[in-house]
Amino acid sequence: MYTEQDFKNVIREIPDFPKEGILFYDITTLLKDSEAYQELIAQIADSLRDLNVDLVIGPEARGFVIGSAVAYAINAGFVLARKPGKLPAEVFNFSYGLEYGSDCLEIHKDAIKPGQRIAIVDDLLATGGTALATIKLAEQMGAEVVGARFAIELTDLGGREILSDYDVGTVIKY
Repeated sequence: MYTEQDFKNVIREIPDFPKEGILFYDITTLLKDSEAYQELIAQIADSLRDLNVDLVIGPEARGFVIGSAVAYAINAGFVLARKPGKLPAEVFNFSYGLEYGSDCLEIHKDAIKPGQRIAIVDDLLATGGTALATIKLAEQMGAEVVGARFAIELTDLGGREILSDYDVGTVIKY
C-alpha cells in the first residue's frame, strides 16, 4: 500500500509552469510508474466502491486517464467532460474560473440519465472550478453526484471549501 509520501516521491515538481510563481505537480512521472499508477487507481476506486456509482465523469484531459481507469475498476461507465467544440453531438456546457484563467466544459446531452449516481474523478483539486463545473453539468442533467475524487489536492487554494456540499476525497495533499 502506497503512502502519501510514496506518491510524492514519484511526482515531478516543475517550478514556474505554466506561468511564473506556480509550482506544477506533474503526474506523468506517476502514470509511467506501473506500480504507483495501479495503486493510485486502487485507492480512489476503493473510496468509491460503497457509493453505487453508475458513471464516472473525467474532465479533460488528465481526468480521462484517471477517471476511466477508476470507472473500469468499480464497474461503472465513463463520461468525458470536454472543452468546447470537441464533442460531436448536442451538449450541455458550463463556464468556470481556474486558478489562472477561465474555461468551459461540455458533456453530451445523452451521456447521463436522470437519477444516475455520478462520481467526478480528476487529477487535481485546486480552486475547485473544474470540479464544480463538472458537478453542475451532471446535476443539470438530473444526476446525483455522490462523490468527487482527486489524485492531488492543493490545500491552500480552497477547492475543498467550494465543494463542501459534496463527498470529496484526495490521495495526495500539498
